[in-house]
Amino acid sequence: MIHFYLNYNKPIAFFEATKTESNFRDIKEISMSDNDFREVIDGEENKEPAASDNNLHTTEAESAEVVNTTADAQESDEKKDDEYEEICYICHRPEHIAGKMIRIPNSISICHDCMQRTFDSMNGTGFPIGDMMNMGSFNNMNLDKMPNISMINLSDLQNMMGGMPNSQKIKKKKPKEERKPEIDIHAIPAPHKIKASLDEYVVGQEHAKKVMSVAVYNHYKRIASDVQDGVEIEKSNMLMIGPTGCGKTYLVKTLARLLDVPLAITDATSLTEAGYIGDDIESVVSKLLAAADNDVERAEHGIIFIDEIDKIAKKRNTNQRDVSGESVQQGMLKLLEGAEVEVPVGASSKNAMVPMTMVNTKNILFICGGAFPDLEDIIKERLNKEASIGFKADLKDKYDNDENLLAKVTTEDVRKFGMIPEFLGRLPVMFTLEALTEDMLVRILKEPKNAIIRQYEKLLAMDEVKLVFDEDALHSIAKEAKEKKVGARALRSIIEDFMLDIMYEIPKDDNIGMVTITKDYVEKKGGPLITMRGCATIEEKPAI
Repeated sequence: MIHFYLNYNKPIAFFEATKTESNFRDIKEISMSDNDFREVIDGEENKEPAASDNNLHTTEAESAEVVNTTADAQESDEKKDDEYEEICYICHRPEHIAGKMIRIPNSISICHDCMQRTFDSMNGTGFPIGDMMNMGSFNNMNLDKMPNISMINLSDLQNMMGGMPNSQKIKKKKPKEERKPEIDIHAIPAPHKIKASLDEYVVGQEHAKKVMSVAVYNHYKRIASDVQDGVEIEKSNMLMIGPTGCGKTYLVKTLARLLDVPLAITDATSLTEAGYIGDDIESVVSKLLAAADNDVERAEHGIIFIDEIDKIAKKRNTNQRDVSGESVQQGMLKLLEGAEVEVPVGASSKNAMVPMTMVNTKNILFICGGAFPDLEDIIKERLNKEASIGFKADLKDKYDNDENLLAKVTTEDVRKFGMIPEFLGRLPVMFTLEALTEDMLVRILKEPKNAIIRQYEKLLAMDEVKLVFDEDALHSIAKEAKEKKVGARALRSIIEDFMLDIMYEIPKDDNIGMVTITKDYVEKKGGPLITMRGCATIEEKPAI
């Protein structure tokens, strides 16, 4: 089917068709506006009333002001649009792939290939292209002999198109200066500075912060390095192993914020092999491109964090195809190593109506994390086997109460868990995070810059009320959180529970000056201490 588009009842040279290719030498670039196709009636220019001498200067001044305002707005819009590449309306290829676009009215762009196929198709149908701009000849055409041609008013596309949104456009690559590195090595913080910044937000996990700082520093040095000497530094992708709630995701978020690089976080449980229901493996790169505001160059230096990586472990004792386990690991191999990936722009899945672009993952840092349940049993089995040999054999229950048993993990243990060797080989930096103790949970409550109790102190300060936590109350909160076995995630839910009544009652009484949270109140054995403005402290009874 060939679609013949019209504007203001005038035909224009734009068709949609797919047939054989031929030379398209005569048309290099077409730039048209709506006014180019407005039909002018004879004598129309003489019908406008002449301006009087009194109003002539006023009219000219108003016209000049309108022209200046319109020009400024148009210049601003053009400058904003110039940041993004044009997208072909037919094939949805961006400008850096399809080449320079042909602009037609209604903010529609057509690539030369699609325009070429259009004219090839018209030549094959016997359509009089040379006479199509002649309205008389066009009206006398017998389209019954050409059933594959349909007439569409181009103005109707205005509401449908409205110009492609910027969320589905790709930012133009900035021209690079010669011999200028993509990343300035002097702008990359040294490992000790990276760790010091992480210390301000993340409590404990000293070994993990040290390993991450060195790995990230080496990764961006690798990007900035010169490969002319024949020495190419390999990627330092990371595998984080730690119990739930120990701070894996929070560490990565803080690191990306410090380096000011785009970050994409995805859940491995949603990934499936291509062709099956679920997210394709390339969708993680599409999320990173969106986080970089569709700037391909910036996305190619970002960080991708794949959480719950243990959920794609190879399934045991199954004869069915493992589309969400081993197949996903195999599909991620090229992605981790570095490859050109075609990803949709402004969408999570590929389809014919979404523009595509190429992203190189060679310089993207991949960090995988997971809790790896039952991995401790594999480690314990190996350690017990090693310790049961010789006269100094240890007891088999020696490691039963070891909370940091994951720190003794080896690559072989992770392989036995279900991760294929090829996948582990592309994650050379492997480290573990400690389980949070009660003292660490107390420090998490009060030490970081955005500590939880500081957040509640700020909330009450907006009501001109001071909030104070007793040290015993903090330990009681930490003890309860540890019993829930979900790590630091339990802290906020516990505090929110006993702070509900306080935050509800305080706005009622302007005389309240200070609230002190006690251990008895946390354990629901008493109430908080309320200090009125200019009065003594009063202990409230616990809510029933």
